[in-house]
Amino acid sequence: MIDKIKNKIEELKKEKDIAVLAHYYTDGQIQALADYVGDSYYLSKIATEIPQQTILFCGVSFMGESAKLLNPGKTIIMPDSYADCPMAHMADIDEIEEVRKKHKDAAVVCYVNSTAEIKAHSDVCVTSANALKIVKALPNETIYFIPDGNLGRYLAGKIPEKNFILSDGFCHVHTSITRENVERAKQLHPQAIVLAHPECTWDVLEISDYIGSTSGIIEYATKSEGEVFIICTEMGVLYELELKNPQKKFYSVGHRQFCPNMKRITPEKILEQLQTMSNVVELDEEMYDKANRPLERMLTMSK
Repeated sequence: MIDKIKNKIEELKKEKDIAVLAHYYTDGQIQALADYVGDSYYLSKIATEIPQQTILFCGVSFMGESAKLLNPGKTIIMPDSYADCPMAHMADIDEIEEVRKKHKDAAVVCYVNSTAEIKAHSDVCVTSANALKIVKALPNETIYFIPDGNLGRYLAGKIPEKNFILSDGFCHVHTSITRENVERAKQLHPQAIVLAHPECTWDVLEISDYIGSTSGIIEYATKSEGEVFIICTEMGVLYELELKNPQKKFYSVGHRQFCPNMKRITPEKILEQLQTMSNVVELDEEMYDKANRPLERMLTMSK
């Protein structure tokens, strides 16, 4: 049955000239169906470069919005319109305006894991892969980082010359990874190298051997001479890690590290949307202008 679905998906992709993009946190079988797989920065960039005018984005809603903002002339389809990211809503527009009033020099730096509305009230967007580079390059001494407090705290430790105002947003997957669980996993696998995403809490980052974006974790593990790794991020990344490193061992910290929203995406839903093209991302014109600027600035500053 699954082979029949896969064949039909491939057929429709070619027939309708649709590119399928998938985030590393989707299920492995979804990544296997995609034309491009990556983290949020790579996918936001590749969406602007590929020739296809229709993109089926296997990710959560903010990713589809970002792809549409950067490609207003393209059609962006989501396999599941209910696949959302709770953290994307964990910033408050009134609070942003209050910070601007109190700190005239503040730059509002918005993690790409946010709604288009939040982006529209920001100065620049960042991903975990490019945040350090972009924040360092900003002329502003005061940084209001939204919505992820853990990533903001990590950046503040790396850039002590700047004054950070942090939000209290968080990723429920990464904050569920505890130091106790990491230490227990380390006892089970004493030779393991601990690789962590900066959305994890500070006490987890303190005992990690490497801290980086999803793509950074994959690159580090692939280049490392180590053979055993403990992975402190969403376990969808295991698909790419094992694909690139079949001889290496990868372990979770001992509990279910998965995003239920990412796992809403199935081959059946991809097939349905390739057939019907009904879950189209729509944004009003005013939102395009306001929310696109910080995303475009991100891509410019990342070069």
